[in-house]
Amino acid sequence: MGGLRPWARYGLLIVAHLLALGLGAVVLQALEGPPALQLQAKLRAELATFQEEYGACLPTGALEELLGTALAAQAHGVSSLRNGSEAGNWDLPSALLFTASLLTTTGYGSMAPLSAGGKAFCVVYVALGLPASLALVAILRQCLLPLLSCPVTWVAVRWQLAPARAALLQAAGLGLLVAGAFVLLPALVLWGLQSNYSLLEAIYFCFGSLSTIGLGDLLPGHGRDLHPVLYHLGQVALLGYLLLGLLAMLLAVETFSELPQVRALVKFFESSGPLTAEDQGGILGQDELALSNLPPSTATPEKAPAC
Repeated sequence: MGGLRPWARYGLLIVAHLLALGLGAVVLQALEGPPALQLQAKLRAELATFQEEYGACLPTGALEELLGTALAAQAHGVSSLRNGSEAGNWDLPSALLFTASLLTTTGYGSMAPLSAGGKAFCVVYVALGLPASLALVAILRQCLLPLLSCPVTWVAVRWQLAPARAALLQAAGLGLLVAGAFVLLPALVLWGLQSNYSLLEAIYFCFGSLSTIGLGDLLPGHGRDLHPVLYHLGQVALLGYLLLGLLAMLLAVETFSELPQVRALVKFFESSGPLTAEDQGGILGQDELALSNLPPSTATPEKAPAC
């Protein structure tokens, strides 16, 4: 494959991506199609039963009109069927969580602006706030990666690891830290607090939030009677979780993307030229890992050439 032209490599990459999309669609269709049909049949049976019992008291089409109005309001996060803790959608904690979901591109979909002014403000707010958020994340990344590389530097000095192995150790360690501290641990807390969540659903929610997917099918606090104070505290906690968790996720992704193996794969699709020393060094050539500051005594002495 090394003799392929760049356009052929790009085509190969696009075909592989399309195949991955198709595979995901086929798997989801097989997994989610039958449950969706069962839920649809159950809903129709419930509606038929309701109409048989109360149809004589309702005008024709009144129930469908009411359901349509309720679903349209639900799409904007407005519902009268929830508990009292969620009566005010646009109080300060809810508005803070909404703005955080905008700037982190999570977009749970549980709230949406109704007015034309609110929609216009969201456009301007995101257009200005998203670049500022990305700049803040870049600054924090530059500050935190050297701190996170200190344990790896100590281990590399202690065990005299090769630079490539030390980079892989740093990426694996940071990945496990993020998975444990920002996915598994919050999922266990959420599983304990939300009796209607399974552990898989809690992990699914945490991962969906940190990956900015934010499907909105699961939201903490919905479906149970919570005191308004507890509900708003949960919203503030979710706000902090989004900000810190997304930063940790981006740090992990950045670390993995700078591995020599990943850079070599990217280089394969960029050009047909040989890999440079910078590409082979990957993350080790940057300031984040800081292995260039190793004491001279730890470096492997080069053998003198034979006469």
